[in-house]
Amino acid sequence: MDELPRVSANGNTGPVDAARIPRYAGAATFARLPRLDQVDRAEVAVVGVPFDSGVSYRPGARFGANHVREASRLLRPYHPALDASPFANLQVADAGDMAVNPFDINEAIETIQQHALDLTASGSRLLTLGGDHTIALPLLRAASERAGQPVALLHFDAHLDTWDTYFGAEYTHGTPFRRAVEEGILDTEALSHVGTRGPLYGKKDLEEDRRFGFGIVTSSDVFRQGVDEVVDRLRSRIGTRPLYVSVDIDVLDPAHAPGTGTPEAGGITSRELLEILRGLRGLNLVGADVVEVAPAYDHADITAVAASHVAYDLITLMGLSA
Repeated sequence: MDELPRVSANGNTGPVDAARIPRYAGAATFARLPRLDQVDRAEVAVVGVPFDSGVSYRPGARFGANHVREASRLLRPYHPALDASPFANLQVADAGDMAVNPFDINEAIETIQQHALDLTASGSRLLTLGGDHTIALPLLRAASERAGQPVALLHFDAHLDTWDTYFGAEYTHGTPFRRAVEEGILDTEALSHVGTRGPLYGKKDLEEDRRFGFGIVTSSDVFRQGVDEVVDRLRSRIGTRPLYVSVDIDVLDPAHAPGTGTPEAGGITSRELLEILRGLRGLNLVGADVVEVAPAYDHADITAVAASHVAYDLITLMGLSA
């Protein structure tokens, strides 16, 4: 039984009270929230997927979820920018980590999909901490099944992740959204990349991406057009559809997120990312992930701090969803 002093409200069990137990003490759950087995329900479950067998460059994202949990110790119960108390609005709990096969990508994908379905069987929504971006495909399969229809996708990333294969492999961290379109689990009228940049293999990459239905907001667009115009474009494209948000932390410039596997110069700032997310208030957010945090390359926890705040904002948005 959990006997720790907690900041609780509206019948929801909240984080450990930092005025009574220092933030750096005790086990690290996300935002010092209760574990799933310590509450009778969870409207949002935070779950880790320690898997990075789909990476194409630097490995290490399998350690990302716990790194983000450690950085989340400093999060607090009230979100002033959104004027919301996410842990009072929702019962949020940490569901721990999924145990997935690191040697068999196909089996891992099936395991993630089934775990996601199990965790959402009672109506919970998932905030998933990766792990590499391969995990987005099974999470989208589960989200679409729970929604009963294809879902809108808002994808924050330096890269398109709509390539066909790497070394003949169809399931990698660079292919999940191509597979998702092919499987019919995405609403092709409401697909957007945000923050893309850097060299590509050829112009064909962009042509194929448009054929799948994606709209692109590059990091340069965010810089030149500004957050408000970008938010207006995204909201118009998404409408009232059930929305899944996938955040590859490399959408941020390496100055803001050095701890990631495939960094690209010229990215957006953590402030821009958070402000765009906050502009999604009121949309029908059915699930989200934050992936590609690789602690071995993370100086002074810069990347993990950014990722923990992104996850916090996404949870807050779930409490303010339509």
